[in-house]
Amino acid sequence: MSELINNREMDIPEQTRRQAMLKEIIKELHAGKSVEEVKARFAEAVGDVTVAEISAMEHSLMTEEGIPVTEVQRLCSVHTAIFKGSIQEIHRSNKPEEQPGHPVHTFKLENREIERLVNFRLQLHADKFQRNDSEEMIFKLLEDLSLLLDLDKHYSRKENLLFPYLEKYGIYGPTKVMWGVDDGIRGMIKQAKAALSAYNGEAAELGAVLTNIIQEVNEMIFKEENILLPMALDKLTEDEWVKIARESDEIGFCLTAPEQEWIPERAAEPEGAAVQAEEGEGEGERGLSPQGFIRFETGLLSLHQLETVLNHLPVDLTFIDENDVVRYFSHGKERIFARTKAVIGRTVQNCHPPQSVHVVEKLLEDFKAGRKDAEDFWIAIKDKFIYIRYFAVRDEAGRYMGTLEFTQNIAPIRALEGQKRILSE
Repeated sequence: MSELINNREMDIPEQTRRQAMLKEIIKELHAGKSVEEVKARFAEAVGDVTVAEISAMEHSLMTEEGIPVTEVQRLCSVHTAIFKGSIQEIHRSNKPEEQPGHPVHTFKLENREIERLVNFRLQLHADKFQRNDSEEMIFKLLEDLSLLLDLDKHYSRKENLLFPYLEKYGIYGPTKVMWGVDDGIRGMIKQAKAALSAYNGEAAELGAVLTNIIQEVNEMIFKEENILLPMALDKLTEDEWVKIARESDEIGFCLTAPEQEWIPERAAEPEGAAVQAEEGEGEGERGLSPQGFIRFETGLLSLHQLETVLNHLPVDLTFIDENDVVRYFSHGKERIFARTKAVIGRTVQNCHPPQSVHVVEKLLEDFKAGRKDAEDFWIAIKDKFIYIRYFAVRDEAGRYMGTLEFTQNIAPIRALEGQKRILSE
């Protein structure tokens, strides 16, 4: 790691020189010069300029020089005039992780937005709040923290998509520690929002919480980019990164989103091969083709019919086998809690934050010992009232086969009154 850091330090003078030249070119365009007039200088400056350098230069121009975004975007016209091909091809790196749409590129893209939010906007408003704790400043801080809570999507993709693959390679310690810190950051943001909403004049205490949030968020970015992501790049295969990229949409993105789909530069697959590969995942375990049939005691359904029926139930189902391994989840249109295919084959303990694992362990222990057959929980989340039920699944002989999780938003049911006997219009 130290060698990598030293190499970067050696490159700083050259990077600084190129960035200074690129800044001057943008300023000249801003002052009225044509693309033709700056083309030669641009060719000299760009050399083997990286996407990171272009990004840093553009950010500096907007934040330090005060040049509007629209003017900075004119750099693209210079690109096009000098190089053949699209802007995407100009910026495209030979390293997959530096290409737009790659999960690592997306994580870093989000981190830049998070940095701007906490180090500029939130820090500015926190400083002003210490001098003037007016209602206006309270509102601005609440707005900043609400935006910052969007990092839950960033952390959730990391925890539910990236961590399972690292665990496949025997990496557990860093993931568990990082998940715990993620939850701590989430908790601090919610705590600060609650304190601001019920503000009682304790500006100094609230300021300390905000300072801690900014520090912890920045430290997490450093840990991700200097420890977690390099470790993942060293372990995960290209196919695994493709799966993470494809499933990221299901959880969502933080403050920004990938500008395009990441398509690895490799030999083209035969037409339909990708679809067949996805449909075939897990067929070895179930021993059936997608066109197969399953005979029940009370009827016969095709595999496609069964899966469609399960996905149409107004509940979310997740099944954990007798070894605590997640084997199945339904995938309805409005799933309450995010699930991705990466959880399949993962122990349920590793699907929960460290702080709540003891609850999961106690529940499963009671089910396996026969002390309980069911357990219910309910929580209110915004306009939803979530009813979560767990059932011990046992065969005819009473042998424990696993646990079924049954989750439903029952707010509409709780709101029912009177009776309804006719069809809706």
